[in-house]
Amino acid sequence: MTLMNSLLTFAQQAAAPAAEPGAAPEATPAAAPSAEELASAKERGAAAAAEASGQQDVSMIELFVHLNGVEMGVMIILGLCAVYAVALLFEKIYVMRKASSQTKNFLAAFRKANSVEEAEAIVRKMPNSGIKSMFDAGMAEVRRTQDLGLYTMRDARDHTMQRVQSAMATRQNEHLDDLGSSMTFLASIGANAPFIGLFGTVWGIMVAFVGIAKTQTTSLAVVAPGIAGALLATAAGLAAAIPAVLIYNFAAKQISKQATKLDDFAAEFIALVSRDMDRRAG
Repeated sequence: MTLMNSLLTFAQQAAAPAAEPGAAPEATPAAAPSAEELASAKERGAAAAAEASGQQDVSMIELFVHLNGVEMGVMIILGLCAVYAVALLFEKIYVMRKASSQTKNFLAAFRKANSVEEAEAIVRKMPNSGIKSMFDAGMAEVRRTQDLGLYTMRDARDHTMQRVQSAMATRQNEHLDDLGSSMTFLASIGANAPFIGLFGTVWGIMVAFVGIAKTQTTSLAVVAPGIAGALLATAAGLAAAIPAVLIYNFAAKQISKQATKLDDFAAEFIALVSRDMDRRAG
């Protein structure tokens, strides 16, 4: 029985595969990396590459903060000019619309009159405006002529018309000057702001080149922020000049329209006075 057991044990050992001497145990397969681990590895690699190349993220705010004194002064001046120009835009829109509305209402009422007395009675009830001041000046000259007894004299007609026209032209010029206030400043901003910005840019580039000489490096990553900050001055100059030019052109066109309407009114008033003089002269 013992012999039989021994033979069975030997047969089992012979059937089992013999392990090769020196063979390494079978390795367990490693788990694949997750998507988060791959993304994190890529970010670390990009950051390491950027640090090695001297690359840095620079925002517009950081460029503005790191401007030198001259560049900062230029930016402040141009910023104030831009703000003032935009404020003038709203002021001009309000003033021009008001003047246009007053002129339109005045002419509609004035054209209903058939004599200077009727015109004076109608205009007296209307609010003060530039065109009303023209009427008052012309009417005052008519009253002076009547007081002198020259209103019905045909020989004095030409002189009367000239005096009335001169009085109205004076008030018209004063009204147009009020409408055109600050136009010179707008023109100055439009003409000079780009050059002010260019001065800031040239100064900033000069400072950047001085920095290159001191650091003894020509790496674009090192000098690019300084040059980019200098170019901000040119951008600011254009940002101030373009609105100023547009606002100037808008205001000039509106003033020209208003001047044309006032010229037409002066001609209508003189024609009314002339007809009234003919009627009274018989």
